[in-house]
Amino acid sequence: MAQIKVDGELIEVPDHYTLMQAAEAAGAEIPRFCYHERLSVAGNCRMCLIEVKGGPPKPQASCAMGVKDLRPGPNGEPPEIFTNTPMVKKAREGVMEFLLINHPLDCPICDQGGECDLQDQSMAYGIDASRYKENKRAVEDKYIGPLVKTVMTRCIHCTRCVRFTTEVAGISELGLVGRGEDAEITTYLEKAMTSEMQGNVIDLCPVGALTSKPYAFTARPWELTKTETIDVMDAVGSNIRVDSRGREVMRIVPRTHEGVNEEWISDKTRFIWDGLRSQRLDRPYVRKRGKLVAVEWDEALKAAGRAMKSAKKVAGLVGDLASTEAAYSLKQLVTSLGGNVECRTDGAKLPIGNRSAYVGNAKIADIDTADMMIMIGANPRIEAPVLNARLRKAWLRGARLARIGAPADLNYAVATIGEGSKDVVELAGFDHSEKHGVPGVMIVGQGALTGPDGDAVLSQAMKAADKAQSKLLVLHTAASRVGAMDVGAVTEGGIEAALEGADVIVNLGADEIEIGSGPFVIYVGSHGDRGAHRADVILPSAAYTEESGTFVNTEGRPQLAQRAVFAPGEAKENWAVLRALSAEAGKAQGWNSLTELRSAMYAAHPHLAEIDVVPDNGWKPIPVKKPANAKFANAISDFYMTNPIARASAVMGECAQIQSGLQQAAE
Repeated sequence: MAQIKVDGELIEVPDHYTLMQAAEAAGAEIPRFCYHERLSVAGNCRMCLIEVKGGPPKPQASCAMGVKDLRPGPNGEPPEIFTNTPMVKKAREGVMEFLLINHPLDCPICDQGGECDLQDQSMAYGIDASRYKENKRAVEDKYIGPLVKTVMTRCIHCTRCVRFTTEVAGISELGLVGRGEDAEITTYLEKAMTSEMQGNVIDLCPVGALTSKPYAFTARPWELTKTETIDVMDAVGSNIRVDSRGREVMRIVPRTHEGVNEEWISDKTRFIWDGLRSQRLDRPYVRKRGKLVAVEWDEALKAAGRAMKSAKKVAGLVGDLASTEAAYSLKQLVTSLGGNVECRTDGAKLPIGNRSAYVGNAKIADIDTADMMIMIGANPRIEAPVLNARLRKAWLRGARLARIGAPADLNYAVATIGEGSKDVVELAGFDHSEKHGVPGVMIVGQGALTGPDGDAVLSQAMKAADKAQSKLLVLHTAASRVGAMDVGAVTEGGIEAALEGADVIVNLGADEIEIGSGPFVIYVGSHGDRGAHRADVILPSAAYTEESGTFVNTEGRPQLAQRAVFAPGEAKENWAVLRALSAEAGKAQGWNSLTELRSAMYAAHPHLAEIDVVPDNGWKPIPVKKPANAKFANAISDFYMTNPIARASAVMGECAQIQSGLQQAAE
């Protein structure tokens, strides 16, 4: 720790702090444009100027100077800095005047208006007139893809976007070219960016140079209702804020959560919202004479109830986007009729009842301190881009990473030590005693667990983690999976055993599975996707932004998603649909509200009530089996088309088309 005086106040701060951090620790406000806590220091904008006592007779950039760079006074007094002297004020006003020299007067038509750093700081440090008489320069807008809109004349060259794409996203596609008044940010060759996290440059840009292309000219921030909730596009459980106007979601932006997503989100999370408006199921349907016909709720529920009452066996399927409450409700309904429920619709061989095996004992944040990591059958770049960014950050600080699985470009150096199950067996057979005491994390993906010997691969991975005294993290691809397994929505023998002999199937949004002809299918879901096309009765339900629910992420952390808007038309919340269906089936459930349902779920599974807490799963290795020799496949083939909402999104469709073209060009 070091002592330093800030505006006359003596404080103690860590000696690795910058002067900006020290000043803010003392309560001083330091304006900035280029500085960002998660990016390297550039010192471009000079807006953060301060005065250092005993230093050079000129202002200093507080972001680029550290506390340990200061020298004490002549008699050993603590070093002193000032953030509010006339010299500082004049320097900041001068910097602001230079920044505004070429900046266009676009505020009335700029999408950044109302949440623009340049607007805010010009109110404090700007002047009411310009002394600049020369012609303003203009810069041609760049095409960088269907997600990010560019108006580069507004750019102030803070280089946040360049540093993010290079350091966090791991792509070198943006850069600063030219000198002086010809300098500009560009993609070198004008093409779409290839990162799954490129949308984060919209939040980083302090002016209106980079904005959301799908959101352009649709709303102002003060018109929007802001709802803090959870993302379900992958199993990381990124914290997000849904901004809505009336009954429509207008945009999705990240919330900071250091233990989960830091302050980043993937492009699918950010731009999925147009899919919430398309191909929606907004009223019940019943199949009559081979065609689905729109009916009233009463008729649809009665048709479903009759089928369930007369069925020899009822099966339930839990989709990838279902909340834990909905999975619990479906499980109670189907098991009360003597049937089976299954959430592992992709065939993953995850053991029942052993949380240390189907979740692991590692937290996502453990990646930050791990010195060694091994990925088995996981491709985090497309399965969990935010987690992949954390792995890249660990690699940048010197952590060693290895991988067993199909070839993949993860945007950082990974030692490939195999492609299949035999390599996991070899890994488990090594003597790992030299790794004892070295913090490590083993990440097991669904690509290793969905094969016929997935349970054997998992047993070998747990054996290897045990011998290396490493932590284990199971990387799921479905947001609902961990919560559904927690409440017991699983069947011994997996999906085949659950569906065997079933003549009625209650499908809770499971659109990634083909159901053959024969069974009577009751589909409870939000979009007209594969599940609805196969259904005999469709009961329309809410999407994830339209109901409150609990989602347990890939590390086992329960989080609450809140309703941002109401479901369209006659669609109801999932728990309400299942409650009404249970009454028609003659097995009425004992709750009439979401609060009562949660009380029952919490009583049966107390750890789900501990919101935002990762429980201690202990360590219980499963019996070791030897798998057959097979290569792992990637669990996700197309990042942009993984669920019904994504497939309904025009923006995601355009991204998938561009990605497909890039892959074909590479081949």
